[in-house]
Amino acid sequence: MTEFRRIGVLTSGGDAPGMNAAVRAVTRSALLGGVEVMGIYGGYQGLMEDDMKLFTSKDVAGIVSHGGTILYSARSEEFKTEAGMAKAIAVCRKNHIDGIVAIGGDGTFRGATDLSTRGIKTVGIPGTIDNDISSTDYTIGFDTAMNTVIQLIDKIRDTCESHARCDVVEVMGRNAGDIAIQTGLATGAVAIAVGEIPFDEKSAIERIRNARNNGKRNFIVVVAEGKKNFAEGFTERIEAQTGVESRFTRLGHVQRGGSPTLRDRVTASLMGEYAVDKLFQGMSDIVVCERNSNIVSMNIGFALNVDRLFKGKMTDEEKAKIAPEDLAKMEEICIERQTKKMQLYNTAKITCL
Repeated sequence: MTEFRRIGVLTSGGDAPGMNAAVRAVTRSALLGGVEVMGIYGGYQGLMEDDMKLFTSKDVAGIVSHGGTILYSARSEEFKTEAGMAKAIAVCRKNHIDGIVAIGGDGTFRGATDLSTRGIKTVGIPGTIDNDISSTDYTIGFDTAMNTVIQLIDKIRDTCESHARCDVVEVMGRNAGDIAIQTGLATGAVAIAVGEIPFDEKSAIERIRNARNNGKRNFIVVVAEGKKNFAEGFTERIEAQTGVESRFTRLGHVQRGGSPTLRDRVTASLMGEYAVDKLFQGMSDIVVCERNSNIVSMNIGFALNVDRLFKGKMTDEEKAKIAPEDLAKMEEICIERQTKKMQLYNTAKITCL
């Protein structure tokens, strides 16, 4: 077991329900192992500014049910610079911090690997409602956000039924359509449009028209925000081509808030405890992932490359620099993830009416 004096825990990037459960698990797991914990406020910006507090078990009591993050969050351009990184390392040395658990998205992990290369052991935990970290099947906050969307769409459907309307609902997810696909399936949406899957607009409008002719009064269309400049115009085209009165609703940041669901509390707790255990084993520069219902770890650099490959951001030149066996593993993960996404999308299309 690697000897630690203290570890730090921070949250970075967009907040997500379940982050507090992860902070709680990290804190209590470390304290149980005889290691002190510094709660770092405001992400990497707070780390550079030495904005932190020595946590006791009492500091994390009762937070498992709270949304948001008690450690707050901020984005920092300064941290990406050598000067900013030097400042962060100096703060770690001053406070006797030997390791950090960083909870957030891909930007958070890039910061963690920068700290690792400079001697501060790091473990990342995926926390984002978007579920857009390709190396893991699941990210903390995703389930809560989807349940919020379901509750809101169910309310919207009530008024659609009353007035025989269609409502085009735009949901979050950044450039990923995971929230849209799964909530669209769960709410019986007549159509789902996401940025990463071709959308047959003509077929969707025909389904609405046929369903209206068969007596259906309410229609829900779910659109991912990653399908840029689409939802509002599509709303207008639905009404013009079907005669169904149509409205557009953007749910916005309400999707990030609220008390985390059971799944997010449990997953966050498992990941937090796992992260501390890996630090104590001397491991660093890794991200905690859920793969096929198991909690596992993956090298951050590998995970970031999987994400770039899945999102089509990796050039042929970059691929050529990766060892063939590693590239094959990355491609396998990408295929598996896309297959699952398409299965859900196709089921939604089959069951939409």
